[in-house]
Amino acid sequence: MLDRIRSHLERLPAAERKVADWLLRQPHEFVHAAVAAIARGAGVSQPTVIRFARSVGCSGLQELKLKLAASLVAGVPHGQADVAPDDSLAEAAAKSLDNTIAALLRCRNELSANALEQAVRLLSEARRVEFHGLGDSGIVAAAAQHSFLRLDIACVAYADPHMQAMAAALLGPRDVLVAISGSGRSGELLHAAGIASRNGCPVIAVTAPGSPLSRLATLAIVADPRARAEPYGPLVSRIEHLALIDVLAVGVALRRGPQATAALQRTRRALLRHQRLARQGDRGGAA
Repeated sequence: MLDRIRSHLERLPAAERKVADWLLRQPHEFVHAAVAAIARGAGVSQPTVIRFARSVGCSGLQELKLKLAASLVAGVPHGQADVAPDDSLAEAAAKSLDNTIAALLRCRNELSANALEQAVRLLSEARRVEFHGLGDSGIVAAAAQHSFLRLDIACVAYADPHMQAMAAALLGPRDVLVAISGSGRSGELLHAAGIASRNGCPVIAVTAPGSPLSRLATLAIVADPRARAEPYGPLVSRIEHLALIDVLAVGVALRRGPQATAALQRTRRALLRHQRLARQGDRGGAA
């Protein structure tokens, strides 16, 4: 959480930056301080403290304190160990895995419970769900379609910007668009998300905090963008987004209960039957 707040500093209004500075100087005291004490220490009003908590992706001061406390206890590494050209394969592998683990731990500690609950509710009740992504995020969108189809959710994934724009034009208030982007700045994806939003379709963004996509969306499930500064960062970003999609799928499965369990069992039986037929076909061809 400390690294996330540091990454937000330049985007914060001057008053909220004072709160951030106070927190970064004494994070343990911040966790236990009342809102009035934080306001006095930072030299700002109490509403400014609340606005600051929301600016860094939390629903309020209490959620910020919980996430900060979890981050301090977990001891998530600060910063990344960049892979260097002269690293041995063993060193490169260790750095790559360490960076991924650190990113996933930050993602866990900074995940907004409120945003997650809202997203799961929207996805569970949607008539139709579309997953849009470009490049690496298109791969995540395809994986999301696979996960949600198994839950008997009417869904589709689009990685082509022309298809995204056309499909978004047909979405409405009973549907949900999940827009996936590491940077949250892709003009074509923003265009499609804007079309859906103007049609009254809820837009869930899986993206970087404070990005244009996160601001356009109905709600955002965010992942820390720092890894993208490193040459191999987009790989970590994709893993973060895949993990967040899995979290959403698990949440929807839990919310739908027996209906989701039955759907998972049906799809599993269908796959097992397909595998048996494939093996039989292989034996027949060999004969």
